[in-house]
Amino acid sequence: MTGHRSFRVGPGRRAVDVAASAVLVLLTAPLVLVAALLILLTDGRPVLFRQERVGEDGVPFRLTKLRTMRAAPVGGAAEVTATGDPRITRVGAALRRTSIDELPQLWHVLSGRMTLVGPRPESVSLAERYPESCRPVLLARPGLTGPAQLRYREASAVPPTGWTDVEGWYLDVVVPLRVAADLEYLRRPTVGATLRLLVVTALFVVGLVDVQATAQATDQRPRQRAAEG
Repeated sequence: MTGHRSFRVGPGRRAVDVAASAVLVLLTAPLVLVAALLILLTDGRPVLFRQERVGEDGVPFRLTKLRTMRAAPVGGAAEVTATGDPRITRVGAALRRTSIDELPQLWHVLSGRMTLVGPRPESVSLAERYPESCRPVLLARPGLTGPAQLRYREASAVPPTGWTDVEGWYLDVVVPLRVAADLEYLRRPTVGATLRLLVVTALFVVGLVDVQATAQATDQRPRQRAAEG
């Protein structure tokens, strides 16, 4: 893949990335330490989860986050994580709801592998199965948060009645919705739009807003069409 100039992180966004992530690393360090200890005490090692994800220009990088799931069973398991997934630990469920598990990725933002606001850093194997029309978004620098990550969280990955393939639902239905949401931002990724999404993310984390609820209601028709075949 080659880079898409319109998706580049400009100087303004990069300045926001560096300043905000540096402050957040310092402020959240005690929280990350407590979370890591809880994981260690309740579920043992490893505390961190690492996986190859698709980075800017489609170049893979090794993403690090706090571990929230039990080891996959022998023979593998679905890569898509949906609400109610039995692999999620009790501590992990709380960390995922508050996005505390994502905080180690602030170091990726500081290093320039990620940005604060951008598309989901997709796994390499799932990215290879993206619909062709959705693949351009994989050229953008992945973000810690973003419009798609706010609107289409784990609840969106739960297929409606009649669907048994979680990954198929995610790739055929959820991914196009996520890409459309991300492209709205990527077409005009101003500093103002970036700051607004960061504020919405903060409000979501503390439970004051739920963008996902609105998105789910809006997207009932695409979901129903997919369920019908």
